[in-house]
Amino acid sequence: MISQLIQKIQKTKAPICIGLDPMLGYIPEHILKKSFGEFGETLEGAADAIWQFNKEIIDHTYDLVPSVKPQIAMYEQFGIEGLKVYVKTVEYCHSKGLLVIGDAKRGDIGSTSAAYATAHIGSVKVGSSVCKAFNTDFLTVNPYLGTDGVKPFVDVCKAEDKGLFVLVKTSNPSSGEFQDQKIDGRPLYELVADKVMEWGADCMDGDYSNVGAVVGATYPEMSGILRKLMPHTYFLVPGYGAQGGTAADLKPCFNEDGLGAVVNSSRGIIAAYKQDKYAKFGPEHFTEASRQAVADMAADINSVL
Repeated sequence: MISQLIQKIQKTKAPICIGLDPMLGYIPEHILKKSFGEFGETLEGAADAIWQFNKEIIDHTYDLVPSVKPQIAMYEQFGIEGLKVYVKTVEYCHSKGLLVIGDAKRGDIGSTSAAYATAHIGSVKVGSSVCKAFNTDFLTVNPYLGTDGVKPFVDVCKAEDKGLFVLVKTSNPSSGEFQDQKIDGRPLYELVADKVMEWGADCMDGDYSNVGAVVGATYPEMSGILRKLMPHTYFLVPGYGAQGGTAADLKPCFNEDGLGAVVNSSRGIIAAYKQDKYAKFGPEHFTEASRQAVADMAADINSVL
């Protein structure tokens, strides 16, 4: 699966995934008005507005990027109606040739992890039928429970040719409360990196493993250390743009071949029209603002690679 992502990155010249993390506050008034007019100010109305918003963003950016990353919590907040839109969004992205990174950060004891893996990247047998539930191409995974919490995901990756991004060094301000703590002189994130390489060693797909790592752009020195430790591990990099990460901060995440990382931007793209830089487009032309934001992000990243 990671080889497919690399091919799409090379084709688009954009190591980017668009974070499809819609909040109602990001959605222009004309879309909200239409959905609420049809379904009322209900969970169904909110879900319809999210779907219409997502579809417009996808339609106007799919040819520029290799991948998208919907954060499932943004859909779960609207209950079953929201989850229906999550599935619909994944299917629509696939129809446009995009790879989908499901951002669910799952991880639990073995049997529960196996069920999560089945739901998000695997197949489930229902009588004589084999069905897929969320059917994303990649899934973010929390490694806190150790190998028996991650192995079920790796097993499904190998069986289904899917991919993982395991949390290693995250971009949020308090990540260091645990991740930077030292054990025998080494920070915990380095020990997690060692395990990610171990888990991914028999899950190679060309030069890189299908078991990747989440490494935030907001800690470039640590990113550089992890890049050296994990030369065959692909990085999913949050923290660019709205969280403060710059193109220069991203450079340590990449290998000398210009590969090795895919960079996420969520509200910096999907709510670009709210930024002063793109205000000229206005809410009615929010998709044009998003398309320009993608083009600008790609140029910014490529300027340092």
